[in-house]
Amino acid sequence: MRIFDPHIHMTSRTTDDYEAMYAAGVRAVVEPAFWLGQPRTSPASFFDYFDALLGWEPFRAAQYGIAHHCTIALNPKEANDPRCTPVLDELPRYLVKDGVVAVGEIGYDSMTPAEDHALAVQLQLAAEHGLPAMVHTPHRDKLTGLRRTIDVVRESALAPDRVLLDHLNETTVREAKDSGAWLGFSVYPDTKMDEDRMVAILDEYGPEKVLVNSAADWGKSDPLKTRKVADAMLKAGFDEDAVDLVLWRNPVAFYGLSGRLDLDLTAPEALHEGNSILRGGE
Repeated sequence: MRIFDPHIHMTSRTTDDYEAMYAAGVRAVVEPAFWLGQPRTSPASFFDYFDALLGWEPFRAAQYGIAHHCTIALNPKEANDPRCTPVLDELPRYLVKDGVVAVGEIGYDSMTPAEDHALAVQLQLAAEHGLPAMVHTPHRDKLTGLRRTIDVVRESALAPDRVLLDHLNETTVREAKDSGAWLGFSVYPDTKMDEDRMVAILDEYGPEKVLVNSAADWGKSDPLKTRKVADAMLKAGFDEDAVDLVLWRNPVAFYGLSGRLDLDLTAPEALHEGNSILRGGE
């Protein structure tokens, strides 16, 4: 079984997680730029983080046989902080990098005017750079947030079929599907979706243009949720082709819209900028 986790925050995970993910069948990941929990106070902290997503984290993943790509953006939560908004002006120099396969996470947190502006600007940047967009739908008042997101996408220069609407659930899937966008579901302990609910949605709406992710981060999360969804699909009667479509071919197709997805992993270098993940030896 081959698995592509299209939304996982490996910056928050350990090398043990990479090892377990590989054993479970994960061979590729996309790591979206996101809010780190501790508020950032200047654009410079974003740039160091973006550099790590493009350098150190792919190096770390390669040690465990996993191809790593990222998405770059000013996330919706920090779009409300005037100290952070200058990041928008600097995004173009990151969006031309080979490892960047989408603009994201963008979207809504509290649905403020500042978030409206950041979403519109970054959808335009995606269109200008020939990239798809990965959109975070809000955790609160999800249906209102989804509808507002779809309206902004329709007003943008980016076609809906180049947009992934993520963190969907039963209340938002129908309207998201009708919009023509790709459908993303985060399977996450206690909150968001679980395996059985995910299988029920696949049974009702089908596997086409559906991406399933673990969204694993610094909270209570599980980087093996993609494999658990695959196993639940097989148990529920889905065949191996449907599992491969959802867990591999769909994320490859969506992020492949960037023209930059490279899944041919070469042997990793021993060091990244003079550093190794090894300890205790030369």
